[in-house]
Amino acid sequence: MTVSATVTMGAMAPAAACGNSCRTSLIPKARVLQTVLALCAALAILSFEAAAQPSPDATLEQDLGAEVAFFVEADRIAPPAACQVLFVGSSSIVNWKDTLAADMAPMPAINRGFGGSHIEYVNRWFDQIVAPYHPRAIVFYAGENDLDAGKSVERVVSDFDKFMKRKTQALGDTPVYFISLKPSKLRFAQFSSQSRVNEQVRQRADKRTDLHFIDIVPPMLDEQGKPKDLFVADGLHMKPAGYAIWTKAVRAALLPNTEEEAQTCHGMTAQPHP
Repeated sequence: MTVSATVTMGAMAPAAACGNSCRTSLIPKARVLQTVLALCAALAILSFEAAAQPSPDATLEQDLGAEVAFFVEADRIAPPAACQVLFVGSSSIVNWKDTLAADMAPMPAINRGFGGSHIEYVNRWFDQIVAPYHPRAIVFYAGENDLDAGKSVERVVSDFDKFMKRKTQALGDTPVYFISLKPSKLRFAQFSSQSRVNEQVRQRADKRTDLHFIDIVPPMLDEQGKPKDLFVADGLHMKPAGYAIWTKAVRAALLPNTEEEAQTCHGMTAQPHP
């Protein structure tokens, strides 16, 4: 307002000298300046509102943090027994909660999936939702949301490498069973990227005794190589028929080793800590 008034008053003398033609040329200039100032004010308001609005990542982290805090409090009230099979990862693990114990029996299982999570978030809260349980084995499912959020194959695999490093530092040779990223109707366009992640993890499993690769992709595809009708309405989360496939594959991977893994785990947890 002040700038606009100054320009108008400063322009009065030359306008009187040159007549109506000058006045008509000066009025649009004043209007242009007013328009520019109005646009600047609008942009400032929009920038402020954008800064005040949390980013999707910030919102996701807040939600995941609340889930982790719930686990921590539940564990404080009733600490789970050591040397169970720990299931950790994203919503495909979360949604297994109702039948997981029965599906894995007689192997004891603990579910610490938290919905929408990425591998980096499992790493971030490793000390809260992995290390404290001293599991006999870890069944891991994450990476699918990472790709959907725009992370590269290389980033996803790198984050998993970081998980394995954290696991080795905290839990030694405790075995990790990686469930391959699943082909779903909703995200089938990402199947190529998912396959590249799966292959790189498979290659790592071929070289490590503490990493096993569970390939659930073939039984989830039909004869045309498309996802079977194993999903609820969102095309992403699985029906019981999908979990039946997972149960068969995971049990086949775990059962041959579970007694030895349990004995090793109990021996490690019985050792006095320095």
